[in-house]
Amino acid sequence: MPGSVNAQGRIAGPNTPDEWFAAGQRAVQEAKQLTPTKTHAKNVILFIGDGMGVATVTAARILDGQSRGESGEENRLSFEKFPYVALSKTYSVDQQTSDSAPTMTAIVTGVKTTDRMISVDQFVKSGEPDGTVVKQHALKTVLEMAEEKGLSTGVVTTTQVTHATPAACYAHTANRDWEGDDNLPAGVTVPDIARQLIEFPYGNGLEVALGGGRSKFLPATQDDPEDTGKKGNRKDGRDLTAEWLKRYPNAAYVWSKAQLGSIDPAKTDHLLGLFERSHMKFEADRQKDTAGEPSLSEMTATALAILQKNQKGFFLMVEGGRIDHGHHAGNAYRALTETVEFAKAVQVALDMTKQTETLIIVTADHSHTFTIAGYPKRGNPILGKVVPPGQTEPARDALGLPYTTLGYANGPGYTGESREAGGDTTRPQGTKYFPHFLSKYLGITAGRPDLTDVDTTAPNYLQESTVPMNTETHAGEDVAIYADGPLAYLFHGVQEQNVIAHVIMEALQLKR
Repeated sequence: MPGSVNAQGRIAGPNTPDEWFAAGQRAVQEAKQLTPTKTHAKNVILFIGDGMGVATVTAARILDGQSRGESGEENRLSFEKFPYVALSKTYSVDQQTSDSAPTMTAIVTGVKTTDRMISVDQFVKSGEPDGTVVKQHALKTVLEMAEEKGLSTGVVTTTQVTHATPAACYAHTANRDWEGDDNLPAGVTVPDIARQLIEFPYGNGLEVALGGGRSKFLPATQDDPEDTGKKGNRKDGRDLTAEWLKRYPNAAYVWSKAQLGSIDPAKTDHLLGLFERSHMKFEADRQKDTAGEPSLSEMTATALAILQKNQKGFFLMVEGGRIDHGHHAGNAYRALTETVEFAKAVQVALDMTKQTETLIIVTADHSHTFTIAGYPKRGNPILGKVVPPGQTEPARDALGLPYTTLGYANGPGYTGESREAGGDTTRPQGTKYFPHFLSKYLGITAGRPDLTDVDTTAPNYLQESTVPMNTETHAGEDVAIYADGPLAYLFHGVQEQNVIAHVIMEALQLKR
């Protein structure tokens, strides 16, 4: 396999000038054979790697290859083999660097909006409490249009199903944080996001919703089925999981990997799966879950098995949501292992669908301040310290200290905090993914820490950041769009992010 290292330590694949030249010639000939599929699609699968900037894809590609004993650089993730690639401009109406709410709104409605808005236009004020006003400014989503046309629909995510990215597919609200009724301030008449999922008014409702966020659906009087001593968060007394079962025929509700595995897609028309009270575990920590959680690729396979029963077609959104959370924590290990699993989910979709009838789009809502720098030699561990070509010892900075290939422009990995962190890395959302920050390091005046004896490849290691922040921020550069299938060629050049929705509408012949 290109990029692997043989017993003699030689990197396989192109090595000599002639080999590189021949590989380039083959690439040109393969490109000449491409023929755009100009027919409409029966199905569309939209994959969102939340926070998956180009640097994240590159580093994950290398990590994936190195996990198999390869050098990693020549490796390609499943979606990197797609024939059509474009760049997406991620700014929102009011911000150069956006959050997931307006970016995903643009992706699924075809209209850009302002910060923190979920599928409503820019003319509704932030936190608008009046449900009637919000409804007047609602933007119809491609998922809603698909349901109106009789297609099956679904959302799959590793975050709470009420989080910004999945919520933008089916809900409309002026504050992305209004996920459950316990999050609604007094006087707000806008339905919470969990309730909007259950009360979805288009077609025959979503066929599949899989992810986390169980507490938003269960009443505060009801015990959580997995976490002893915990209860739901709903103040209105409603059990939305029971309402899902009552609302739809042939419906099922599951909350563990075993239960998901027991689902018979042939006999299940509507599936709700809530595998955590909050976000699902990071892929790196999934095996430690009390009841057992399915992977993103396993959830994707089940969703497709159910949606494919509809001969009219389907629309499915799959989000690798915790890529974003790993980056916010300044923890490249978890962000990258999430990305590798995300790529596996894309491969599942490729294996389960026909290229001639299914448009698959892989993109990100935004990027992060994640960097790949220094001059490490070929095959150098991507999570390791920079070791230059021809050397065995790490390179040194101007202070005489070793440094890593990966880093962040800002975040919790500031001076001293970049040593291996022993905190609870599975802790969910909010500003403290790790329950500690700078307090014990604020007195450091000597500059960077000495990483000589620090294992920077450890899962809990926080890469260094330039600016100290409790949570690393998003970044504002363009992100990539990878596409394959009918009308994939419509993605080209540098495009506004909202164009993605219009390609989906064209592919499925949807009308607003």
